[in-house]
Amino acid sequence: MHGLSFHLAEERLAASWLVPQRVALVLGGGGLKGFAHIGVMRALEERHILPVRYAGTSVGALIAAARVAGVSLEEMERRAIGCSKRDLFRLNRVGMLIERSRTSSLYLEQPLRELVNAVTPNVSLRDLGSLLVNTVDLERGTIVMWGLPGLENVNARDAVYASCALPGFFPPAKVGERVCVDGGTIDNLPTAIASLGMDAVIAVDVGNTDLGRALDVTRRGFAAIYMRAASVMMHALQLNPLATWSGPPMLLIRPRVGHRDWFEFSHAEEMIQAGYDATMSALDELVDGPLARNLIYPRRRIRLSVNREKCIGCGVCTALAPRIMKMDSHGKAYASKAEHEWSPADGEFVGHCPTEAITVESLTSRRLTTRPAEQATVDR
Repeated sequence: MHGLSFHLAEERLAASWLVPQRVALVLGGGGLKGFAHIGVMRALEERHILPVRYAGTSVGALIAAARVAGVSLEEMERRAIGCSKRDLFRLNRVGMLIERSRTSSLYLEQPLRELVNAVTPNVSLRDLGSLLVNTVDLERGTIVMWGLPGLENVNARDAVYASCALPGFFPPAKVGERVCVDGGTIDNLPTAIASLGMDAVIAVDVGNTDLGRALDVTRRGFAAIYMRAASVMMHALQLNPLATWSGPPMLLIRPRVGHRDWFEFSHAEEMIQAGYDATMSALDELVDGPLARNLIYPRRRIRLSVNREKCIGCGVCTALAPRIMKMDSHGKAYASKAEHEWSPADGEFVGHCPTEAITVESLTSRRLTTRPAEQATVDR
């Protein structure tokens, strides 16, 4: 399939309940890891799940705009695989030389503009329809979701460029009368707004799924340090909306792309395949019948335990998850209940244990991990 090793989907329809529903597809930001969104859309198409609304942040906005504009998945794959560093990053040498610290960005606006213009038509969002583009108003410090009622009469290219304009990397842009930057500054996965009026939401998180440990980040320069800090910030901002989800059923897809940097150009095919595989896996795990509101899927059974020898009694886990973790009379943490039904959004506190004393066992895969629970339950 155009050089990609996509396996053939089964003819049966997993998650058949999603097929006739009004589904919103929300594509998060994550640099070039966002090429995974192409694989996600390929999998959804094969399962006959056709979203009626697309919402995106940063690279997610770019890919969503291309899809709504009618760019084929084959063309998206071709462009992703052929994308090079020079297609996106050209140093703003003149600005840094003349304006020094007052320059608006490290990189020039033109290459990113050209990339956006290549797949986004020169029309208003009203004319394009079914697309929401997440940005942040830099002057007001607020989210602006272009494409919502009253916010449609702006140029689609301007909105998508602004959503991709990572502060410090690319110059901000005027969208209508507002100066806007990357929506991930506040909300990298805008599920709440995108879910309005929808029967279900499919959210794809590619930017902050598995922070892990970044080795030698201080030796890799300003960009690496900045992106690491941005990833930590975006990850933290995303936790509460997912933990307190009160909308229609959400299918949360987290492709295994955390081991790649945001701006690695040589792994497009791997990213696309990761998106496809993660989507097929998530769909196959859905149970038959309607999904419940206020819940995030897929839901899996896990077992939680604490290694008492590793536990130092710092109490971080009990502070972050007081309903799940307790402290015994010897100052050691323990799980108040061994087994839980968790979604990919649960178990964040596990990764914050400073000694990695907490273990999560998937009762499906029987594999052990001390990483956050969403990874424990995703691993196969």
